[in-house]
Amino acid sequence: MSTVEIPLFPLRSVLFPGGFLPLRIFEQRYLTMIRDCARNDSGFGVCLIREGAEAASPVKITPVGTHARIVDWYTLEDGLLGVSAVGTFRFEVDSTREQDDGLLRARVRTLQEPPACQLPADYSVLADVLGRFMEKVGQQYPDYSEDCLQDAVWVGYRLAELLPLAGIEKQHMLELSDPIERLQSLVDVLPRFQTG
Repeated sequence: MSTVEIPLFPLRSVLFPGGFLPLRIFEQRYLTMIRDCARNDSGFGVCLIREGAEAASPVKITPVGTHARIVDWYTLEDGLLGVSAVGTFRFEVDSTREQDDGLLRARVRTLQEPPACQLPADYSVLADVLGRFMEKVGQQYPDYSEDCLQDAVWVGYRLAELLPLAGIEKQHMLELSDPIERLQSLVDVLPRFQTG
């Protein structure tokens, strides 16, 4: 497990490995962060805000987040900087410090990802649900193919990301290290989203 220091972007949303994150950047501290990440070909960490607001300091964050890599940037219609990022790996925060400009930096430890594993037949309903999502949002996942629907890790992350769960529920799904446990948690919440 390696330890590195990275800038943090605390948000009211949870990013998962392999997930897509569109951002509108308007604060100077984050404009500088994005410029530095692009210049150094590095990324930043996304952590869920437990207390505080996105555009305020200080905030309290969850201890587990996801590293994000910038894949595109562009000017939005309102003149703000638009950024597309992709989640790469999960990490655990060891310590944080705030820079003079308010940007939060953290020493983080990379969390080991489980290897891809076959989706157990008991969870095939999740692959069916995710397949319907992919018909609508598949273009956001350039590596997507139907084979992904048989990978327990991929199915768990994508459904946890796409279902309209509360932030703290998504965070719980992110923190689970066992992909089968994540699938079971998703099966448990699925009835909330089924219509009569």
